[in-house]
Amino acid sequence: MGSLSLTLCTGILACAAGLAPTAAHAADGQGVTVTPASPPAGSVVALRVSGCSGTTGTAASTAFVSDARLGGADGALTGQAQVRSTIGAGTYTVRVTCAGSAATGSVTVVPRSASQLDLPGVVPASPVAPVHAGGGGTAPLASVESRSAGPDTAQAVTGLLLAAFAAVAVGLLSARRHGSR
Repeated sequence: MGSLSLTLCTGILACAAGLAPTAAHAADGQGVTVTPASPPAGSVVALRVSGCSGTTGTAASTAFVSDARLGGADGALTGQAQVRSTIGAGTYTVRVTCAGSAATGSVTVVPRSASQLDLPGVVPASPVAPVHAGGGGTAPLASVESRSAGPDTAQAVTGLLLAAFAAVAVGLLSARRHGSR
């Protein structure tokens, strides 16, 4: 992709991001903020909780891959969570617990558009197919038990013979070069 095309795509994305809602506040006024408010499946969201007396907390939602750990001070906790790549569009509750108190908010997941999947640099959040890694027969060789034993006698003798052969070859070549002067 040329630099002009890349510049135009970046400009369009910046405009779209400016028009999209940027944060969702909890309806109950507890101070839970999710940014962006309407993320596509598979994206990362920023979480902010205000009014918590603790320095750590946890945010949980069925929309998230796993619970998010929050940290901070002075009553403001922040963290990040990844939205499941397989979740359907809809509004999901975000429950935050910190210092014995609880707050709720929401996040509205939007369907991923085809244009978002075709953007350069956008990688699916989770594998879409099995990875063809190979090496099936080498797994026992990589185990800790195999490596801790070290080389056996035949391997040690072979290594020493190869090192000796290399030393003799270097010595003969060096003597040959010095003798031709």
